[in-house]
Amino acid sequence: MNLEFNQNEDLNKLAVAELRSRLKKVYAGGGGNAAEKQKAKGKLLARERIAYLLDDNKPWLEIGALAADGMYAEHGGCPSAGVVAGIGYVADRQCVVVANDATVKAGAWFPMTAKKNLRAQEIAMENRLPIIYLVDSAGVFLPLQDEIFPDKEHFGRIFRNNARMSSEGIVQIAAIMGACVAGGAYLPIMSDEAMIVEGTGSVFLAGSYLVKSAIGESVDNETLGGATTHCEISGVTDYKQPDDKACLDSIRNIMGMLGKPSDAGFDRIKAAPPKLDEHEIYGILPSSREKPYDTREIIRRLVDDSAFEEYKALYGQSIVCGLGRVEGWAVGFVANQRKVVKTKKGEMQFGGVIYSDAADKAARFIMNCNQKKIPLVFLQDVTGFMVGSRAEHGGIIKDGAKLVNAVANSVVPKITIIMGNSYGAGNYAMCGKAYDPRLIVAWPSAKIAVMGGAQAAKTLLQIQTASMKAKGAEIDGSTEEALLKTITERYDEQTTPYYAAARLWVDGVIDPLDTRKVIAMGIEAANHAPIEKRFNVGIIQT
Repeated sequence: MNLEFNQNEDLNKLAVAELRSRLKKVYAGGGGNAAEKQKAKGKLLARERIAYLLDDNKPWLEIGALAADGMYAEHGGCPSAGVVAGIGYVADRQCVVVANDATVKAGAWFPMTAKKNLRAQEIAMENRLPIIYLVDSAGVFLPLQDEIFPDKEHFGRIFRNNARMSSEGIVQIAAIMGACVAGGAYLPIMSDEAMIVEGTGSVFLAGSYLVKSAIGESVDNETLGGATTHCEISGVTDYKQPDDKACLDSIRNIMGMLGKPSDAGFDRIKAAPPKLDEHEIYGILPSSREKPYDTREIIRRLVDDSAFEEYKALYGQSIVCGLGRVEGWAVGFVANQRKVVKTKKGEMQFGGVIYSDAADKAARFIMNCNQKKIPLVFLQDVTGFMVGSRAEHGGIIKDGAKLVNAVANSVVPKITIIMGNSYGAGNYAMCGKAYDPRLIVAWPSAKIAVMGGAQAAKTLLQIQTASMKAKGAEIDGSTEEALLKTITERYDEQTTPYYAAARLWVDGVIDPLDTRKVIAMGIEAANHAPIEKRFNVGIIQT
């Protein structure tokens, strides 16, 4: 019996149980009472609509399920940012689906709602996936209008993206299944096709109350912008459907007639499960983020047949690079090695730290994958680059810059999995959110911050105590200890994967056993978008 393995397994399974508990609360949306009000109108709930629309026995990859988690408490919260989004299959076509959740503030748009919708559109645009909007929203949440209306990445960007996708031939289908008000009315009408549900769907720039206030006209919402008005009088909408299910059936029929998409030509063969047990990842991943482990053992439980062709295995060992397959797809892995390694020169290298030789190796491997048209998967558990005079004299900055350059200019799709630490410049070099991964997800064990908690807390404590002393405050040992505790707790909360997921720094927090699904669906999505840009890293420091 391996006691440490068992302890790791217990802790990681508990972390996954916590994840499931959090997701269960999120899936409830605005709660039972709000759900019953929607059902009383003859409507399906957002998640019911998606479940009915999607193909049976096909995977569904939700994006941003934990968006806005713990945010907007002063307004009663906004579970899942009031919108459900993800990648799924409709009539055997992979696509993005976005559905407003009318149980959450009548589907009103909070700032994070806009951010999440933009992320869904970004995924559709990058991968040239059809996108389906199931619209049921009261429009902008007015108390926070200043945070959602005027800026570049705010509400208006949604409609700009509608126009751009249409011009690029990316299919957009919208269903008006509830209210669709003001600026939000443009989203479905700027889609390629728009259908509306009779009796519950309505679309107008101003509702009856605002019309009365603005021009003195008395008119009910159905006459103003209901299904009959827009399908028989204005011609704004294209199809009138009697209920939600008929509307969703119509979307399936249309999706089933789409022409075959072009593809990027990424290599795929028949899939095979790993020979090594995936469940053993729970026991391999340590209970503490400071403890070492061999990253290769994780990789062998992610790849088909547990077959991994390692690149430069004995050089630059603090990053593991190599080729494997995931659900049949060819993949290039770039992963932080977490165990201490010894170079041929006799130097001991700490796990999770990027050294010059590793940065040099990884940059070359990334360039090779671009040459061979092989998608990249980054497995992050990184504390940063090596520091100190020896590292600086060895040129760590130029070697690190070389790696960042290769990641930034890579034209093959990149998918990032944050398994453990994701600190500082290490986050950037290992394809953090700023480097355009097609998908980026975190395990419950992830930590995302500019530096580790202990170092950051002590630095923040020094700054705060110096400030207090400058103002004449007396700082004794107990006061300093209390301050350190408060700072540490706040910092630790801000480094959790849930904090990151709430703000959409990552697309979600996943069970490690879902990693293969994320990678495979991500590459399948990316395969819809032929690579048109030539790989060019520009000027590299040598």
